[in-house]
Amino acid sequence: MTSVTREPDSSPVDRQEALLHVIRQLVTELHPDTVSPAPGLDSSLDRDLGLDSLARMELLDRLEQAFHLTLPEKALVTAETPRDLLRQLDRSKKRTTVQPVSRPGSPLSSEKTDLSPHTARTLVEVLEAHVTSHPDRGHILLDFHQEKTEALSFSDLLQGAEKVAAGLQRYYLEPGDTAAIMLPTGADYFFSFFGVLLAGAIPVPLYPPARPTQIEEHLRRHQGILKNAGAKILITINEVKPIARFLKARVKTLDQIKTVEELSRLERKFTPTLIQADDTAFLQYTSGSTGDPKGVVLSHANLLANIRAMGQTIRASSADVFVSWLPLYHDMGLIGAWLGSLYYGCRLVIMPPLSFLARPDRWLRAIHKYGGTLSASPNFGYELCFQRIKDEAIQGLDLSSWRLAFNGAEPVSPLTIMNFSRRFKRYGFREKAMTPVYGLAESSVGLAFPPFEQGPVIDHVKRESFMDTGVATPAGKGDSTLQFVACGQPLPGHQIRIVDYNDRELPERQEGRLQFKGPSVTSGYFRNPDQTRALFHGEWLDSGDLAYIAGGDVYITSRVKDIIIRGGRN
Repeated sequence: MTSVTREPDSSPVDRQEALLHVIRQLVTELHPDTVSPAPGLDSSLDRDLGLDSLARMELLDRLEQAFHLTLPEKALVTAETPRDLLRQLDRSKKRTTVQPVSRPGSPLSSEKTDLSPHTARTLVEVLEAHVTSHPDRGHILLDFHQEKTEALSFSDLLQGAEKVAAGLQRYYLEPGDTAAIMLPTGADYFFSFFGVLLAGAIPVPLYPPARPTQIEEHLRRHQGILKNAGAKILITINEVKPIARFLKARVKTLDQIKTVEELSRLERKFTPTLIQADDTAFLQYTSGSTGDPKGVVLSHANLLANIRAMGQTIRASSADVFVSWLPLYHDMGLIGAWLGSLYYGCRLVIMPPLSFLARPDRWLRAIHKYGGTLSASPNFGYELCFQRIKDEAIQGLDLSSWRLAFNGAEPVSPLTIMNFSRRFKRYGFREKAMTPVYGLAESSVGLAFPPFEQGPVIDHVKRESFMDTGVATPAGKGDSTLQFVACGQPLPGHQIRIVDYNDRELPERQEGRLQFKGPSVTSGYFRNPDQTRALFHGEWLDSGDLAYIAGGDVYITSRVKDIIIRGGRN
């Protein structure tokens, strides 16, 4: 997207016109085929102008350029109209010179020791083992940029979780019940998740509302998930309490809507419960706004098998520092970043997703500042860094500590990984650090990782041959090509095969449906027998993805539901 360089004058009328000019230009670029009325001061950013969260972040960047101001990202979260933005512009300060990136006296990484609780059978046993061995060791650092930082040790996490668990037991949450968690990134989320586990119940992570004015609409979309999960309690923010009656009327199982503060302040002692390896550790919902909600059932055994297999492949240790902006309601952020860091006893530096979306350079600056060794993002995050970060914002940046940059959760673009590696090479980023991976909630999170430090592998295949027959024939010089990125090989103990529509295994380089099995895989979808039957093909699970295998590597080509066959061609 092009940036706006128009210099607004100082008068209120000129500032108003300059603001509307920036918005008008952005809306035109985003929706070139849509004829819509010109934006006014009281137009709705969502309904009238169609500006979603990513578009709002682009608007933030453009307004700062046009007005030479630094705006708080919350301005775009809370703003409903251009008039709200105009008030924020009037209150904001002139932008100051960006300070070079600096690093504190020493990064958070520590001596390389094995702190993994190898005999632990549940997540609760993992946490208890760390508390027994090194209670005061730093586990989580919450980085809220200039607002504050908050550190949690393993002991802090357990104590906070026990308070929440005691409160949940006070409100009659029984072992096996489900408890929904709808909280932003913060200490309360970590306390709540483990508090539910300690009570023997099942956490159900839900993404929190983006804006306060959308809470009711947001909860309407979550009704299907709450009903399917049979949620007995919702742990959330104060702003949800006023519509508790509305929500309880629509979700009959929902008995309580409580904040972490309400649960933690009760004078009640937590009563330990017996938790087994095969007990459900949490439900990961992959849909639910429309249609049948699909809650992936993941046991403690599933999660620990996945975490151990991924850790073995990437050679994880307590010396690692995982830097993450990923949301905690999604498996990549919840399992890959947090629970993986918990198991290996390494530090997790975490920031709110909005902080990254508003200013992608904060992610890279945090990797520099804390000596991050591991981090992950969907492909769009790397693209956002390449497109949006300006050199002056990252003066002095050093990414040499970053040993593995996982790229997954959505299709991996060959162009994006090449552009990112080239752009940030001069800041110490190593090409071999870029690590395309493949996974899905039905396999906990990870299913295929490349061999250690293999670096990106891009396969160039003949376009016509692939489109006509599904055969990924290596392209020669002068051929019209398609490019696919290798997403690695099955994790230890896991298997992948490519089959046709009759479940017959296909030869190498032939596109087909990807099926998998292993110790990380789900037992099915919660209270959804129809979807569970469709998932299983004997002992194999259907991913819903099309792929081929070449040289042992898996290449994802598309989703089955996205393919249209016309005249025999995909």
